[in-house]
Amino acid sequence: MKNLLLVALGGFFGAVSRYFISRKLNGHNSKIPFGTLTVNLLGSFLLGILIGKKLGEAVYALFGIGFMGAFTTFSTLKAETLQLFEQKKTIKAAFYLAITYIGGITAGFLGLLIGRS
Repeated sequence: MKNLLLVALGGFFGAVSRYFISRKLNGHNSKIPFGTLTVNLLGSFLLGILIGKKLGEAVYALFGIGFMGAFTTFSTLKAETLQLFEQKKTIKAAFYLAITYIGGITAGFLGLLIGRS
C-alpha cells in the first residue's frame, strides 16, 4: 500500500511538471514539439541517474515509477509524430522520432554513468 501511495504522489507531481513544461515550450512555433522532447530527454536522463544510484524501492516507486512515469510521455510523442506526418512534415516527424529515441537512450546512459559515479 505504501508503494502505491508513493507512485500516486510521484505521478501527480510528474504530470503537473510535464504539463507546465510542455505548455511553456510547445507553443512557440517551433518545428517540432520541443516541450515533449524536453520532458522525454530530461526524464530519460534523470531516470538513468536514479537507476544508477540504486536508492531503494520506496524512492524508485516515488520518483522512478510515479514521477518519471507521468513526467515522460510515450503517447504524446506518438500523437505529435502522427500529426506531423498528417501535415506532410515527414522530415520533421522523422527527425523528432530520431532525436527522441537516440537522445533518450543517450541521456539515460549518461544519467546511469553519473548515478553510478
